[in-house]
Amino acid sequence: QVQLVESGGGLVQPGGSLGLSCAASGRIFSINAMRWYRQAPGKQRELVAVSTSGGFTNYADSVKGRFTISRDNAKNTVWLQMNSVKPEDTAVYYCNADVKVERFDYRYLEVWGQGTLVTVSS
Repeated sequence: QVQLVESGGGLVQPGGSLGLSCAASGRIFSINAMRWYRQAPGKQRELVAVSTSGGFTNYADSVKGRFTISRDNAKNTVWLQMNSVKPEDTAVYYCNADVKVERFDYRYLEVWGQGTLVTVSS
């Protein structure tokens, strides 16, 4: 079994900063993409940022220039640094990863974390 555990959510004022982390544990040979999604009340889940094992990153237009995704492949951990946050950033943030559990198995498992709530409010 593979687990993703997020931490770092909470209440932050508009214009402030908050960092999220997500650590993968369990039977892991390697991890390809690691992503952050978010889901606001009454809205569909959306992709916020992605980081591949090769160093590629990409962001939703709504967070470009404000959010930064980073990862440590050796620690199977990904972070999301959120700066200049806005009330519309309020959502449950989910970590997601494509995990290879065995060296000679070509398949990747898609694993989700339980989510962490970020509330941007004064």
